[in-house]
Amino acid sequence: MTLAAQPAETAADVNDVPLQLHELNEGHERPPARHLYSRICAFLSKYSLMLAVVMLIGIIVCVQYQVVGRYVFNDTPTWAEDLALQLVLYVTALGVAVGVRDSGHIGLDSLVSLLPESARLKVEILIHALVAFFGAIMVWSGWMWTQLKWTDLKPMLHIPVGADYLALVVAGILIVLFSIEHIVALLRGEEVVPAWN
Repeated sequence: MTLAAQPAETAADVNDVPLQLHELNEGHERPPARHLYSRICAFLSKYSLMLAVVMLIGIIVCVQYQVVGRYVFNDTPTWAEDLALQLVLYVTALGVAVGVRDSGHIGLDSLVSLLPESARLKVEILIHALVAFFGAIMVWSGWMWTQLKWTDLKPMLHIPVGADYLALVVAGILIVLFSIEHIVALLRGEEVVPAWN
């Protein structure tokens, strides 16, 4: 072997390895979804998350105000705990919906990943369709309870009790929208990218 031939063989060996790794990952990586519907869902997800953070700060402020009022001024503000609980409902609802879009919930995809690509695609679409169906049930039942309880007022906050159930409606609508986004992305061979990236 001559010195001139040796670097050529080394370069060829190095180029072969990435091709083999690329072939192994082929079919598992999809380009990010960039169509209008996906951008709208990303906007909704990002601002839902930002609103949830603001509400979380509101919960902290309410609880701190209640503690200071009770132990420093010996005068417990009666509305602070109810407002904190109300905010917890909406933080949870928005967090659940964003978790659906960003695939942040616990999933058992070990069996799904073993399936061939065509079967995996069908199972993933079925999973997102079932999640959308669950979100639609949340919208329907949440709206029924919202209407039923809207005339009752919370004694401390003087807002309708139905506002508690409105959080289900908001979460359900977002879950349906985000599940549809996942289905569209799967059909187009794309991947939904988390909005906070």
